[in-house]
Amino acid sequence: MTAPATAAVRPPLSLYVHVPWCVRKCPYCDFNSHAVKGDIPETQYLRAMLDDLDQDLEFAASRQIETVFIGGGTPSLMSGAFYQTLFRELRSRLNLADEAEITLEANPGTLEEGRFEAFRAAGINRLSIGVQSFQSRHLTTLGRIHDSTAAHRAIAAAREAGFTNFNVDLMHGLPDQTPADAIADLEAALSHNPPHLSWYQLTLEPNTEFYSRPPDLPDDDRLWEIYRQGADYLRQRGFRDYEVSAWSRPGMASRHNLNYWTFGDYLALGAGAHGKISLADGSIRRYWKTRQPDAYLNRIGSRTAGAESIAPADLPLEFLMNALRLSDGVEETLFTERTGLPLTSVAVKLDQLRREKLLEWHRIQATDLGQRYLNSLLERFL
Repeated sequence: MTAPATAAVRPPLSLYVHVPWCVRKCPYCDFNSHAVKGDIPETQYLRAMLDDLDQDLEFAASRQIETVFIGGGTPSLMSGAFYQTLFRELRSRLNLADEAEITLEANPGTLEEGRFEAFRAAGINRLSIGVQSFQSRHLTTLGRIHDSTAAHRAIAAAREAGFTNFNVDLMHGLPDQTPADAIADLEAALSHNPPHLSWYQLTLEPNTEFYSRPPDLPDDDRLWEIYRQGADYLRQRGFRDYEVSAWSRPGMASRHNLNYWTFGDYLALGAGAHGKISLADGSIRRYWKTRQPDAYLNRIGSRTAGAESIAPADLPLEFLMNALRLSDGVEETLFTERTGLPLTSVAVKLDQLRREKLLEWHRIQATDLGQRYLNSLLERFL
């Protein structure tokens, strides 16, 4: 396969910030999250992150940061003062766009009064609120520390603090869940008029409590019925599934997520964070940070635990795994812009998939049939 050419214009650049602590590890969670013991070392972690960023500033040279996403763990455990200092320091080092979308994940049950106002004062302008369900029995099964009342209160508090752009995180396919249960969760979320929903199916991931002790999940027929009824409900109320598990009102899709799915670049900051950077020589590098919080805090020098360049032969699959998550797919020209490879390098396979009615013509976009068999479709590019 032809080696990638140097792109004339590098992709948009985002920043991912990871906060690894949570109150309690949920049984389904495979993220880099660690139950906090005692006080969170905010000052030490801030200093470690800034030292970490200083090692990577070459990746951001002359490039503007378009979006920031703070994930975890439970980022809302950190104080407003922590984020105010963090963003003051970020702006002194990075070219953060005036209209940057800055999202923070927040969990009900970790928010005392005034916390949302302090987040807004730091410059955070979007929240992702991890509700998962509004029903007590499901919240207990999922190991969540909040109840339905706290979930409603958190969303209302976000609105009162001035957040007009926010996401509500919900799961479906929960143990013993019925279609009626799933619709009730969607109704409860929509009572707050959110502009964005993440509505995704519970899956059993390795290295989780649920994986080693699986709960009794709905069978495939019930899972399909839950999804079908829920999708119909959301579409009838003006939401569109612009991505596999993301729903938004018109114009309110997550800009940060769109940068991921269109194979954009993102800096990694914080324990266990992952990044992707298109370098000036045309190569594309993935890298990841030291995972354990204590090791990250006490590391001297670079906190990058590993890095690898994506081989040219792997770029088509890497690009398509992201782009085909989008309901609208992407323009064909984006393939060359993001990978540096000519479209002719995948033209034969694209044509085959189009003749099989798995891809649309003149665009890199899965058909409805292609979305149903997306994993099999992607395997064709291995």
